[in-house]
Amino acid sequence: MFYVVPFSCFGSARNELIVRIFQKTGAFLSIVGSSLIVSDVAKKVRNGRETDPYQRIMLGISIFDILLSFLFYFLGTWMVPKETGWLWAAGNTSSCSAQGFFFVFGGFGEILYQAAISLNILLLIVFGWNQETFSKKVEKPMHFIIIAFVLVFAIIPLVYETYNPACGECVPGVLLGKCSTKDEGELCIVRGNEQVQLVLQLIAGASILIVLIFCTVVMVWVYLHVRRQEMRNRRYNFGGSNNAENHRESRRIRKILFLYTLSLYFSYGSFLVAVFIIGGTISESIATTLIPLLGFWNMLVYFLPNCLKYQRDHPGTWLVTAYFQVLRPAPCAWSPSGMCAGQKEELEDAPEMNFAKFNTTNEQPATTPVDSATQNNDLE
Repeated sequence: MFYVVPFSCFGSARNELIVRIFQKTGAFLSIVGSSLIVSDVAKKVRNGRETDPYQRIMLGISIFDILLSFLFYFLGTWMVPKETGWLWAAGNTSSCSAQGFFFVFGGFGEILYQAAISLNILLLIVFGWNQETFSKKVEKPMHFIIIAFVLVFAIIPLVYETYNPACGECVPGVLLGKCSTKDEGELCIVRGNEQVQLVLQLIAGASILIVLIFCTVVMVWVYLHVRRQEMRNRRYNFGGSNNAENHRESRRIRKILFLYTLSLYFSYGSFLVAVFIIGGTISESIATTLIPLLGFWNMLVYFLPNCLKYQRDHPGTWLVTAYFQVLRPAPCAWSPSGMCAGQKEELEDAPEMNFAKFNTTNEQPATTPVDSATQNNDLE
């Protein structure tokens, strides 16, 4: 039933092995990174601490990323039907369909939630919303639309049996097999629907491109908005502790947005370049090894404010050491009897971990002029 050309996607068994190892390594790092974000948000909820839409959006990204990274990239060929002969293939048609479903479900969900981060920061910084307004007007419909959208597009290929093995992975596509004709070289579609495959590929490519453009536009928009505010304050030489602190937080969150957008470009942007510009199955397969790392990059960005705060509280600490201190489990406070009497007090979140504490658009400048040198120092 299966028609497979050995090493047709990688050129050799050695290349195939290298790609699979890189994919599984990246997927493992991504799973760990996303799990740390999920754990952080869950811990806040468990301890009765407030969470804002930004943290709940990060929770959504991380859940989708765990599904994608584990069921598609980490398990990889283990879920592909063993009849295909791909490296480590040990699955069947059912496991292949399950892998394809979570590939579409997790992939679409991940990139759409990535756009939601940019939307959240855009409304906060540029349009002067607060997180309470965002939560009431946007958050619930946003979560519903994203989940419903990805669920529909993941189910459609399942109905038409269009999740099939290709290059050692189960993705939306048709399965080719030998036709029952005299011409032994002729191939026919034995499973799947070409129209569904084409539509899914077009929607996937368009979605990634649109999200990249949207996140880029938002990043530039936020940068220019904050820059204009800084120039206005310097021009009129007005200050005030609240005004300066708001702009300081705006600049920090602008940096966070830039880093999230950079991670998206590194993971999905490189894939678009490999598919539509460079071309070829080998470059495409190599580019897919970068996609699983999105969860790991997001984790680094998510915890960066806390790590920088740790560095400020402990001068001379390396950033790597700060990440270790922030991410490591809180040690037990041992009782005299040798029993764990609870965890020691955890590190307090940096202000940037909660975007609800400031608003930069509707603020009024202070009426007392300040020295321009002092103003410039406050904005650094």
